[in-house]
Amino acid sequence: MEQQAKKIERQTCDVLVIGGGPAGTTVAPLLAEKGYKVVLLEKARHPRFHIGESLLPANLPLFERLGIADQVKAIGMEKWGAEFVSPQHDMSQTFHFADAWDKSMPHAYQVKRAEFDTILIRNAADKGVEVHENCKAKAVDFQADDTAVVSAQHDDGRKVEWQARFVVDASGRDTFLANRFQIKHRNPKHNSSAIYGHFSGAKRHDGQAEGNITIFWFDHGWFWFIPMMNDVTSIGMVTWPYYMKTIGERSLEQFLRDGIAMCPGLAERLKDAKLETKVEATGNFSYVSERNHGANYLLLGDAYAFIDPVFSSGVMLAMNSGVIGAEAIDTCLKTPAKAAAALKRFDALMKHGPKEFSWFIYRVTNPIMRDFFMYPKNIFRVKEALLSVLAGDIFGKTPIWRSIWMFKVLYYLANIFQPKRAFMGWKRRNFNIRPVDVPPVYNA
Repeated sequence: MEQQAKKIERQTCDVLVIGGGPAGTTVAPLLAEKGYKVVLLEKARHPRFHIGESLLPANLPLFERLGIADQVKAIGMEKWGAEFVSPQHDMSQTFHFADAWDKSMPHAYQVKRAEFDTILIRNAADKGVEVHENCKAKAVDFQADDTAVVSAQHDDGRKVEWQARFVVDASGRDTFLANRFQIKHRNPKHNSSAIYGHFSGAKRHDGQAEGNITIFWFDHGWFWFIPMMNDVTSIGMVTWPYYMKTIGERSLEQFLRDGIAMCPGLAERLKDAKLETKVEATGNFSYVSERNHGANYLLLGDAYAFIDPVFSSGVMLAMNSGVIGAEAIDTCLKTPAKAAAALKRFDALMKHGPKEFSWFIYRVTNPIMRDFFMYPKNIFRVKEALLSVLAGDIFGKTPIWRSIWMFKVLYYLANIFQPKRAFMGWKRRNFNIRPVDVPPVYNA
């Protein structure tokens, strides 16, 4: 009996996907539809809590492609715009997605990730993916014959090995392969942490604006306010390491509440709200891996890189990586002679998204950039192009890039004409992102 319990089951497949989040559950069914035997391993069991509830309009065509558009609509709070509130300005500014360059994607959704991710993983199973929940990948061994052996363990102790032609790391912030290859690094250009929870009874806007996300800047970072269905509102504080160090003996909940009290606009909208979940925290919030692929493996979504979520880009970038990843894998397996070119294209597209969002993220704390956001002008159609970026419309054929280039030129010129503000903004940013040892308060 003891020998039987220790026996390792051995299986084969074409593609082994590690992780059942948006990236893994996008790439897996797309490959299964092409006729590949695809196995997906998810360490938890859905539904399970996850942060990152705000989607972008560019997600909607991906939902259509996966055949889940109606299911997502049924659980989603419609999000028609994004509101920014700055303590240095007397008014808020709302960007409406309908004003973007491409008018065909006027809204997105805010969703409970537990429900959203469950739709995605069930859809993968329905499309022919062999899904194993409560099954954690433990090790990977790349073989001389260009296959890979992935060792995993079910929560009941059963051990399984899959020999796969291709491995996909969609493990999110677990960064399964990047950790094993030791290629994951803190992003030197950004450094922040997040503390978050769900509230009921938060004050929302009226009418169509009820579902809009609001970004509140405050002295030590920014807050998200994400309305969802059934009177659930996600509140998160993204802050710099130096401020995290001040937590002292306070609980995470008290630390979050003290931060909210420092942001009058947010405090007003939460004055009658009730915390409904445990407050959690995530550190090392921005990182990147040295590479995103090898001859027979890919790193998708957060398994490759994670950037500050101020523009709600995470789910869209993850799902898009699943789409381009499926195309690259299909070429590698069907036409090996074209594999190098396919992986080169995959690499370029994987870097494109974080690069375009990061340019704005790195500068959004600059007072001159804040002015650009709070008083947008559409000269050279730069407002429409900026809205397209905020909508996630950066991978298609929408001709926004000349206008984005002009936006950057105008920003740099404004810095030249306001050198003192530019220098102070640069100095403050360097102070904010400097590494600081913080207490081990994180849950992830």
